[in-house]
Amino acid sequence: MKSCGVSVATAVAAFGDEGKKMAAVKPSSETKEGSLSLTAEESETLSGLDSRLFGFVSLHEDGARTKTLLVKAVRCYESLILKAEGKMESEFFCQLGHFNLLLEDYPKALSAYQRYYSLQSDYWKNAAFLYGLGLVYFYFNAFHWAIKAFQEVLYVDPSFCRAKEIHLRLGLMFKVNTDYESSLKHFQLALIDSNPCTLSSVEIQFHIAHLYETQRKYHSAKEAYEQLLGTENLPAQVKATVLQQLGWMHHNMDLQGDKATKESYAIQYLQKSLEADPNSGQSWYFLGRCYSSIGKVQDAFISYRQSIDKSEASADTWCSIGVLYQQQNQPMDALQAYICAVQLDHGHAAAWMDLGTLYESCNQPQDAIKCYLNAARSKSCSNSSMLTGRIKFLQAQLCNLPQGSLQNKTKLLPSIEEAWSLPIPAELTSRQGAMNTAQQNSSENWNSDHTVSHTSVQQQVHSWCLTPQKLQHLEQLRINRDSLNPAQKLILGQLETQLVLMQQMRGLHKDQSSHLAGSNDEQPSLSTGPAQYLQAASTGIQKQTGHRMLPSSSTQGTAFNHLYSHIATSGGQRGITFTKDSTSSGSRSSVPEISRHIGDTLNGCASVKGLSNHVQQLMAEPVCSPNHGDSTSPNLISYNPQISTLLVGKGSDSMVTGACDKVNNIHPESHAKTNTSVASSPSSVIPTTPSPKSTEQTTTHGITSLNSAHIRLQTINGEGLANSRSSNKTDLPTISHKTDHQIIPSVSVSIYSNSTEVLKACRNLDKNGLSNGHILLDKCPPPRPPSSPYPPLPKDKLNPPTPSIYLENKRDAFFPPLHQFCINPKNPVTVIRGLAGVLKLDLGLFSTKTLVEANNEHKVEVRTQLLQPADENWDPTGTKKIWHCESNRSHTTIAKYAQYQASSFQESLREENEKRMQHKEYSDNESTCSDNSGKRRKGPFKTIKFGTNIDLSDGKKWKLQLHELTKLPAFVRVVSAGNLLSHLGHTVLGMNTVQLYMKVPGSRTPGHQENNNFCSVNINIGPGDCEWFVVPEDYWGVLNDFCEKNNLNFLMSSWWPNLEDLYEANVPVYRFIQRPGDLVWINAGTVHWVQAVGWCNNIAWNVGPLTACQYKLAVERYEWNKLQSVKSVVPMVHLSWNMARNIKVSDPKLFEMIKYCLMKILKQCQTLREALITAGKEVIWHGRTNHEPAHYCSICEAPSVSSSSS
Repeated sequence: MKSCGVSVATAVAAFGDEGKKMAAVKPSSETKEGSLSLTAEESETLSGLDSRLFGFVSLHEDGARTKTLLVKAVRCYESLILKAEGKMESEFFCQLGHFNLLLEDYPKALSAYQRYYSLQSDYWKNAAFLYGLGLVYFYFNAFHWAIKAFQEVLYVDPSFCRAKEIHLRLGLMFKVNTDYESSLKHFQLALIDSNPCTLSSVEIQFHIAHLYETQRKYHSAKEAYEQLLGTENLPAQVKATVLQQLGWMHHNMDLQGDKATKESYAIQYLQKSLEADPNSGQSWYFLGRCYSSIGKVQDAFISYRQSIDKSEASADTWCSIGVLYQQQNQPMDALQAYICAVQLDHGHAAAWMDLGTLYESCNQPQDAIKCYLNAARSKSCSNSSMLTGRIKFLQAQLCNLPQGSLQNKTKLLPSIEEAWSLPIPAELTSRQGAMNTAQQNSSENWNSDHTVSHTSVQQQVHSWCLTPQKLQHLEQLRINRDSLNPAQKLILGQLETQLVLMQQMRGLHKDQSSHLAGSNDEQPSLSTGPAQYLQAASTGIQKQTGHRMLPSSSTQGTAFNHLYSHIATSGGQRGITFTKDSTSSGSRSSVPEISRHIGDTLNGCASVKGLSNHVQQLMAEPVCSPNHGDSTSPNLISYNPQISTLLVGKGSDSMVTGACDKVNNIHPESHAKTNTSVASSPSSVIPTTPSPKSTEQTTTHGITSLNSAHIRLQTINGEGLANSRSSNKTDLPTISHKTDHQIIPSVSVSIYSNSTEVLKACRNLDKNGLSNGHILLDKCPPPRPPSSPYPPLPKDKLNPPTPSIYLENKRDAFFPPLHQFCINPKNPVTVIRGLAGVLKLDLGLFSTKTLVEANNEHKVEVRTQLLQPADENWDPTGTKKIWHCESNRSHTTIAKYAQYQASSFQESLREENEKRMQHKEYSDNESTCSDNSGKRRKGPFKTIKFGTNIDLSDGKKWKLQLHELTKLPAFVRVVSAGNLLSHLGHTVLGMNTVQLYMKVPGSRTPGHQENNNFCSVNINIGPGDCEWFVVPEDYWGVLNDFCEKNNLNFLMSSWWPNLEDLYEANVPVYRFIQRPGDLVWINAGTVHWVQAVGWCNNIAWNVGPLTACQYKLAVERYEWNKLQSVKSVVPMVHLSWNMARNIKVSDPKLFEMIKYCLMKILKQCQTLREALITAGKEVIWHGRTNHEPAHYCSICEAPSVSSSSS
């Protein structure tokens, strides 16, 4: 497979002919527009330019000729598009997209890529296209779509030459998304890759260290930072930033040592950091915080002033100055500093709280209430309940005061309205002037060395928008125009200019007005969307006043030296404050050390300026927040209306008045719903012998690209993706409808060929190494979750009855139809009632008492959770329902957990007795119960512990228990000839071995599908019950979408579905109680989650029926895991060879699937072997030993195909 697959030879040749024709018709056009043809030398140069060179080709100084050539090529291409009315080949648009990307014209690049996607049915084979698309999404902060595009590049071409760059960017985006495990994995992959990258190894190491710090793994972070300091020839900026981090960690984090010692170390580190970089405003600010904490007020003031001088005005710095003034009993100076802070950042909760406290101390409760209300409105506020209580207290005091008492009092401080109009200190106005200048010149000065603080989203994104406070300030300044001082006149001029610009822009943005100016009756709120910033390290402090956070494609060396002067990686400055709706959890505002402040913790991620893609703040809300997994892609534009019209298709209804152009969504996730089912994943095309009933399922239907909603100028749809799902329901014009051909095997030999014939046919194929290393078909796109089944179920069908079998005797348990009923794909779950009774299973062997007697020191994994109602999942405060399920891991022993289980039961008995006594005292028992139920849902919730994943695989330790399970029917046994997992040849704990679970009421097994979609068996030992929730396999794509919207990983995160969300999405949910002795059969691919009703133990394991459905779903998940960079617990390649070796398959469909997969594996092995020989590598036979597990790479976790064919 060619990485790019795009040739410009045909297009270039056409340019010459078209240029001659146009010159003949209009001779003057060439004079005005320049030559529209490309020379042979130019075409030769252009043929080697595509997205892979982004960040590695210079367009300045020595590269000026390349830039000129690219500009000329774009003009030629656009001219030809206009001439041909857009009827060009797909490769033409892909190359145009590459050229625009290299020129950093991202909207035009997206438009061209969009057109290529609409024309090219197998676009996914073009790795350079997917890479370029990912870079564009990355630029527009559309992390959700950028991640998908980059993952698909690695899937279709794992040996892609820019794989290191992809891993780096994935690491940064997952870090912003708070998926720290994935982030670390990709950073490590980038670190071990020897290919060139836009960040150096030490810079990647810094991000790994900061990742530990973000996770609050402070000791690991400290070790990583100190190791980095020991690196030879460490760049000065990296050294300064590492020392800055170490200093702040000693001041702010939970490290060993007393406070005085930690502060001493912190000051030493920060002073060393300033020696390496004296111009770091961030380090000066941190140093001021340290001095303030030990009472060195004068030193703190000096450091804060240095911070303001060295960097742009910071709300955090002014807030800290206010605290110092307040501590020195200088209320007027404190007021002025706090006002500076909130004017810089209207959502600075800490400054509003401190200002309220100041007013309260001066006996001005009305102003204090206003400040507290502003603090409570801020999304950065983490203690709103305390504020609410304080506000109510002050309001009650005001009500009790005599009328007119407040008016007669002399105010120590101006009111908040008066204070807002006070002259701003000269230091601040000069900095603001510099900020405005920087905004105007941002396109030319993107590589500036000034670190600026984060301000409100309205200042960053809508720089032309006036908030209600600014409008009020403007009016006051206008009234007093004649008496203004020079500084106030300067502010008046700036505000009037902004007002004119706002009025002009609102004329173009009527549909987004609610997003631009904010509410008239409240302070502008702080954005919580992480996609506002692509800050790949500390949520930082870096305000983007038009400066580009990452170096352009035309630089690779010099810009990287400025990276760490822009990394503000600690929580001293607020930066982006994350809430539940944002991408980083646990980040709180860092403010001076007084008790009313929010607290000091590290912000989530550091700002980066060393990557070859820009993170530009557009004049609107971000394209996509990572926690929104909507099925439509970002809405962007092309600047040229004529070109845009042709790019999206001549006949499309895509033009709007003026410069407003619609562009169809590019990413292939947007599928049109048809009356027939769309193939849910590539493996649905594994060749089978289709029956009339299955014909519909083996045909892949077309993909419809939808037009985006109206957008204007250089903005992105103000609604963002938060409302894109609802917009999908409107009648958006359809740009194109692609219908793929029915996919058939791509190998040139029959499926009934022997291995010699297969290897012969595979010789001399593409020598792209691992690029074809997939079990599925070559002509199959990367796997995708299935869309919701169509037509949707009616609401009265969303609670279907659970298939249940009641056994009366032992013969019923071994009756063959029982097996067939369980494995029928139409039954996602089957409950076999009374199995233990009819088989006379001794469940007492698995009781807690017996387990303690057998192996009391056996290891138990413990999950700490919150006790909640089974059908609900609340945040820890009990204020709103969420999907994230608290489940923290630790370990203990069976004996210790048994003691906890018993004490929990005894405590419950005591509580029951107390309730009975209360019921005797109160006659209205029903009302009391109702009140208790309400309290239970509002939190705080009781903490419980769930003992899980207790390994019972040791045949010596658990001989009696395992022997008892041989009484079960063959199809549910742990080991059986008809169980695919019995043919692995090695142990996979919990799958082909038994695991035990010890529970107390409320213990939760969060939502999941079984590993590789295998079936599972679960028996309740008792004495209590368990409640199960089950969703059919067809709907797992819907649950995956919900997980993405809630910023959760479907495969790796801990989540508990909100039933209301599922019912609204027409997802059926089976719900039932599992009693002691009941066996629950979970069919292949079924999604389920379980909560214990009482005290009980359960045992469980997986089985793999010899069916085509089971094998197909297992292979599908194997490929999906590969796309998601998740290790498959079951090595399907290895299993497929063992199945062929051990089993005589009678099912024709299953036979064909296995045979075809083996052919694909042989092809991959042959291709890999030829590539190694060509590279001069010696291929050595290693062989296999008995019970040797299948091998995976230790870091990348890609399955090893070489060991599987042995």
